[in-house]
This record gives sequence, structure tokens and C-alpha cells, in this order.
Amino acid sequence: MPPGREARPPKTPRPRAEVTLAEPAAGRGIVAASWWGTAALVVTSTAGAIAPHPLEVVAVVAALVLFFGGIAAFAVAYVVAIGRSRESEIGIAAVFGLAGSAPRAVQSRLYGSFAVEVAAAVSVATARVRSVLAFAVLGVMWGLGLIALWGARHGAFPPRQPAPQRRRGRA
Repeated sequence: MPPGREARPPKTPRPRAEVTLAEPAAGRGIVAASWWGTAALVVTSTAGAIAPHPLEVVAVVAALVLFFGGIAAFAVAYVVAIGRSRESEIGIAAVFGLAGSAPRAVQSRLYGSFAVEVAAAVSVATARVRSVLAFAVLGVMWGLGLIALWGARHGAFPPRQPAPQRRRGRA
């Protein structure tokens, strides 16, 4: 061991402060929007698979709108999380995955919506191989973006702890 290393105490992780999770009704509009987008993706992509010539374009447009809406939701979530990071210890998994920052009821609703989107997109895309309906896979970005938006706006995070003072080493 190099000289001076044995005198340093081992690093101990800082304990995470307990936080109170938001009420399951918080962010009700985000959860509802997630399910409305899911319904739009399922209906339009299924209709496009059943009657491809008249409804295929509608399904593609709906998938692209949901894709770009999901990207916008991600961007807003990122900006909100940056703003909250001044006072709170923000974690990536807690914001973008709701890990430990959201009640189970909210997690199950948002991830349920996302799972339905994935199932619908994959089933439609595989039912009509080499079709423009493969664009339905892009629509699942809607669910991911709204999960992140809920986490950034309503997620529970511990307060930011002051950084430990560093001692200056010997020169």
C-alpha cells in the first residue's frame, strides 16, 4: 500500500433520507394522457392493419405524433429535473424509471400503459411485415416520455445534502 493510504478511513456511503411519496392521485392528467395516447396507438394501428389502404396513413401519422410528443415530454422532464436538482438529490432511475420515487399505483398505471403500447406496436408490426405500420413501434416513446414527466414533476426525492469538506493534502 502506498504511504499515507493506510491512515485514511474507508469511505462510507451517505444514508439516503426517507421521503414521503406523492399521493396516487398526483399527476392524474399525465396518467390519463398516457392511456389516451395508448388508446390512439392501439386503435389507429389496428385499424391500419385491418384496412391498410385507407387507414395506413392515419396509423403512421398517429405513431409519429406520439413519438415526437414522447420526445417533447422527455425534454420537459429533463428541464424540470434539472430545476429540482438544486434542492433535491435527483437520481436518474428515480426520474426516468420511477424507482423509489412514485407510489406503486402510479407505477403500475404508467407501466401498464407502456406495456400495452409495446404489445400493440409489436403485434401490428409483425402482422404486416415490410409495411409502414412498423412505425407503430415509434409510438411507444409516448409512454416512456410520460413516465419521465411524472417522475420529474411529482417524484419524491430526499433533500440535497451539503457536500463534505475536503481536506487539503500535503504538498
